[in-house]
Amino acid sequence: MRVPKAVNPRKRLQLLKKFGIYEKVLPVETTPSRVVPDTIERPDYLARGKQLTLPCLPEIKDDNQLKGMRTSCKLASTILSQVQNFIKPGVTTDDIDQLVHSLIIKAGAYPSPLHYKGFPKSICTSVNNVAVHGIPDLRPLSDGDIVNVDITVFLHGFHGDCSKTFKVGNVDDRGLQLVEITEQCLGIGIGTCGPGVPFSEIGASIQRHARRNGLTVIPSIVGHGIGQYFHGPPDIYHIRNRYPGVMKAGMTFTIEPVVSHGTQNTVLLDDGWTILTEDGSRTSQIEHTVLITDDGVEILTK
Repeated sequence: MRVPKAVNPRKRLQLLKKFGIYEKVLPVETTPSRVVPDTIERPDYLARGKQLTLPCLPEIKDDNQLKGMRTSCKLASTILSQVQNFIKPGVTTDDIDQLVHSLIIKAGAYPSPLHYKGFPKSICTSVNNVAVHGIPDLRPLSDGDIVNVDITVFLHGFHGDCSKTFKVGNVDDRGLQLVEITEQCLGIGIGTCGPGVPFSEIGASIQRHARRNGLTVIPSIVGHGIGQYFHGPPDIYHIRNRYPGVMKAGMTFTIEPVVSHGTQNTVLLDDGWTILTEDGSRTSQIEHTVLITDDGVEILTK
């Protein structure tokens, strides 16, 4: 096992043979929600007098809707790619939130998580043992951290959603393996997609690969349909499941496995958003929005 350089002995490090070497984190103080200009279009859950009716079944989008999805997804992936060079030890997740918020606003889009069901920030940032929905705060990133940055934008009436787990400085071997296998899991899940394929095949293929590598998929985190709505059918499970239905050309949804060295159990904190692993193990997540085509699948957030 490779130990990160410059480990601060005053840090609360997890020296666990099974999980690796990293700092177990909890949320700290943060800054107020950022402001969005009035000129930028809001999603339906924030716009007065406008309530979008969610489809009861997975939506098959027409050419105009797919054009909107491609535009929003391209913006989300472009912004996510700019985060890589910004992340380093000493930067806070609130700094990342500020950067991404500014880039989204500059593009004339709205950061979909902001005020969604009360969420206070423009992105989600989940560090080490935070599985998902971490609220950006003022804790500086440490050498050896891994951090997932989850970006969703609302542009011209459509949401585009993607995330990636970034490595901060010198990450130990167990952490590197976790991130690599999670990325492989997503690729395998996407590779199963195509018209006529059961939705349940995605989760089965992802869980098989994780287990082969001694890792656990967190079952409570699922992908979702996306379009003019932020979340809708289908539900995309990342473990073996019996979710009904098959994929059809024109459907768009996210695949976003969360993978851990530990157990599948998680804890929801009192803020109503932050989900931690119960045993303190690290998690890694990566997410794409995909489109089912006539002959396969297209990654819209690539």
